[in-house]
Amino acid sequence: MDKTNSLYQAYIDILEEELKPAMGCTEPIALAFAAATARDLLGTIPSDITIEASGSLIKNVKSVYVPHTGHLKGIPAAVAAGIIAGNASLELEVLRDVTEDDIKKISEYLNKATFTIKALDSGHTFDMIMTLKDGDKKSVVRIQDAHTNIVYKEVDSKVLLDIASSEESISNESDHTVLSVENIYDFAKTVDLNDIQALISRQIEYNMAIAEEGLRGDYGANIGKLLLRIDPQSVRTKARAFAAAGSDARMNGCELPVVINSGSGNQGITTSVPVIIYARELNIDEETLYRALVFSNLITIHEKTPIGRLSAYCGAVSAGTGAAAGIAFLLGAKRCIIEKTISNAISIISGTVCDGAKASCAAKIAASIDSGLLGFVMAESDKCFESGDGLVGDNVEETIRNIGALAKDGMTETNKEIISIMIK
Repeated sequence: MDKTNSLYQAYIDILEEELKPAMGCTEPIALAFAAATARDLLGTIPSDITIEASGSLIKNVKSVYVPHTGHLKGIPAAVAAGIIAGNASLELEVLRDVTEDDIKKISEYLNKATFTIKALDSGHTFDMIMTLKDGDKKSVVRIQDAHTNIVYKEVDSKVLLDIASSEESISNESDHTVLSVENIYDFAKTVDLNDIQALISRQIEYNMAIAEEGLRGDYGANIGKLLLRIDPQSVRTKARAFAAAGSDARMNGCELPVVINSGSGNQGITTSVPVIIYARELNIDEETLYRALVFSNLITIHEKTPIGRLSAYCGAVSAGTGAAAGIAFLLGAKRCIIEKTISNAISIISGTVCDGAKASCAAKIAASIDSGLLGFVMAESDKCFESGDGLVGDNVEETIRNIGALAKDGMTETNKEIISIMIK
C-alpha cells in the first residue's frame, strides 16, 4: 500500500489509537480515570460518591483485582484509588504512580466515604456517570462507549462539556469501518516500519514482560504454568501458555502494564504474544515479526469493530483468531489461506460467552488460540467450513459481519442474563 493511499494513514491512526498502554483490567481503570477526572474538577476529596454504571461494566469489574490497592476488588476500590491517588493525565495508566502511603490512604478512605452504586440502562453497553460531592460542591463526569471517551463534565451545576456519543461515532476516533482483510494484508506487507516500530516494540516489551511474570509467579489458576507442564516443548503449547500466563498475572493483581487492543489488555496479550512466541521459537527475523503483529492487531480490531467494546461475546475469540492470522502471515501464508483461517477460527468457538474479567479468562484465551491454530491447520490442508455452515458467509468479510451481528445484537439478552446471575 502506497503512503499516498488515504487508507495508509487511516491504518496508522487506528493502530496509534488502539495500541495504548494500560495498567490493570481496563474497566476498573476506566472507573479510576473517571474518578480522578471528577476529583480534579471538584478540587477537593469528596465525602459522597455515586457511581452509575452499565451492566457490562459492572460485570467486568466485579471479580478482578485493582492494581496498586493492596489487592482490592470492586467498583468502590477502583473509584477510591482514582480519587486518592489517580493521575487523570495518564488515562489508562491513571494508577501508575500510586505509592505505599497512597495504598493506606485508599483503604482508610473506603471506610469513611459513602459509595452508592446504581445500574445504568442507557442502551450503551459501556456507560458510566461519576458524581462526586463534598458539602455543597459537586462534579459529574460521564464516560461512554470507550474507556477514556468523556462525553460530559459538570461542576456545581455548570456544564463544561456535553457531547452526544454513540458506539458508531466515538469522539476523536478514526473510522474503523475502512478495515478489510485484503487491505490489512496489503498494508502489513508494505508499511514503512519506521511508522509503526515504536508502537509494536512497546507491545512486544510490555506484553512479553507480563507473560513471563505470569509464568514466574503464582497468579489465579496458573493456566499458563499448567499448559507448559503438560507439553513443555511444543511451540503451539508455548504460544497458548505464555498468552494465558499474561492473563493469569493481569487478572490477579500483577501491576505491570500491557499494550491493549480494542480496549482490552487480555485481547492485546492474546493478539500479540502467540505471534511473538512463534517468531522466537522458529528464529523468524524481526521485520517479519513486526509486520505479522501489525497484521494480527488490525485483524482483531477489524473483528471487534462491529461488536463494540463490551458484549456477551468473549473478546478472546476475536483476539485468538487475530493471533492465528498473524501466525499464518508470519509463516508466509497466502492471503486466501489466511482468509480461510479467520473464517474457520471464529466459527469453531463463536458461542463463547463473556462472564466478566477474572481468572478463567486465561483458560478462554488458551482455548481461543488453540481454535485459531486449528483453523490455520484446516486452511493449510485446503479444508474450510462452507458458506451456510452456521454463521459462515460467502467470504471472510461476510463471516466477520455475521459474527458481529450475533455478538452485538443477538446476544443482548444473553448479556442481561449473565449480569443478572452474577449480581445475584
